[in-house]
Amino acid sequence: MDSSSSVMSRLRQFDAYPKTLEDFRVKTFSGAAVTLVSGILMLTLFLSELNFYLTTEVQPELFVDVMREKKLKINVDVTFPKVACSFLTIDAMDVSGEQQIDVAANLFKTRLDINGKQVTDEPPAVQTVGSDKKETNDPLEKPLDPNRCESCYGAENAVMKCCNTCADVREAYRKKGWAFTSPESIIQCSREGYAEKIQLEKKEGCRLYGYLLVNKVAGNFHFAPGKSFQQSHVHVHDLQSLAGVKFNMSHTIYKLSFGEEYPGLVNPLESDVIVSEEESLMYQYFVKIVPTTYVKANGNTVYTNQYSVTKHKKKVTTTFGGAGEHGLPGVFVQYELSPMMVKYTEKRRSFLHFLTGVCAIIGGVFTVAGLIDSFIYHSSRAIQKKIELGKAN
Repeated sequence: MDSSSSVMSRLRQFDAYPKTLEDFRVKTFSGAAVTLVSGILMLTLFLSELNFYLTTEVQPELFVDVMREKKLKINVDVTFPKVACSFLTIDAMDVSGEQQIDVAANLFKTRLDINGKQVTDEPPAVQTVGSDKKETNDPLEKPLDPNRCESCYGAENAVMKCCNTCADVREAYRKKGWAFTSPESIIQCSREGYAEKIQLEKKEGCRLYGYLLVNKVAGNFHFAPGKSFQQSHVHVHDLQSLAGVKFNMSHTIYKLSFGEEYPGLVNPLESDVIVSEEESLMYQYFVKIVPTTYVKANGNTVYTNQYSVTKHKKKVTTTFGGAGEHGLPGVFVQYELSPMMVKYTEKRRSFLHFLTGVCAIIGGVFTVAGLIDSFIYHSSRAIQKKIELGKAN
């Protein structure tokens, strides 16, 4: 027992926190106020440190991009409130020479009325372009032969030998590189009410959404009116069949991104609303794309892109000698890719770092609060003594 008591006595010598008797402790109002304030401060700083610990740390790195074999996915969702869907064409081309004319795969069009709401029904008494017959009350009119082979008006080719609809004739003309100038002289278009449909759709709008897959090289894509085709290695839009239509290219970009989304990604063109009462304007967006890799904390990797953009617009005319620079109204996006790649890596914060921060917060606040309380206590004691001495004199 003596040896154990001796050991315990020696261990007490290492106590860095000696205790005072309860009878010698003085509790004051100022000490209670300092304790309350310091407790609230410690709790606030602890919650801030805990929130910091629970959030992932994102570390950026810069590399040379060597992943040129991948395709570039361009996500689009754009609304044109004053241009009908049947007037708009989407084309993409790049410096490698690849061209995607009148892109339809993975892209969708939604017709909008003058109030911006989706048009679900076709205009009455007019058939959709591309149908084989239109409604009629004439009992003497014979139904069309489903096995017929109507003329393409000289635009026949090895693949398309028959043009049974107005859309077939337009497509044959496009492949031939011809302008579709006189729809009223085309029997198929006259039968389907093509000219009447154009007149009815003049006040409609259009929403285009979906995505494009292009080569990972510099290029451009555009939304412009008129059927597009190649003629003598020149990209041409046929506006002659839309004579008299005024093109107001006001638009709203709900989405324009290159690749997949990742946390914290900002696409500067999204939510852009461009409204103009002026017609025949060309809107140009010069985009600089930076390939980006985002590695999540669970090990999953997202290969995507971020970009910066410069905007420009100008007045154009489709006829020589008209007011403004000769060109095509529409929205043109020209993009280039940076040779550098940014890599973001998510990392969990160290628990030991969190523990060290918590200890520093509690110890630091406790020590400072003690100094403040001691200063207040001794100051008040000194003042009180001076007051008592003054009264005694």
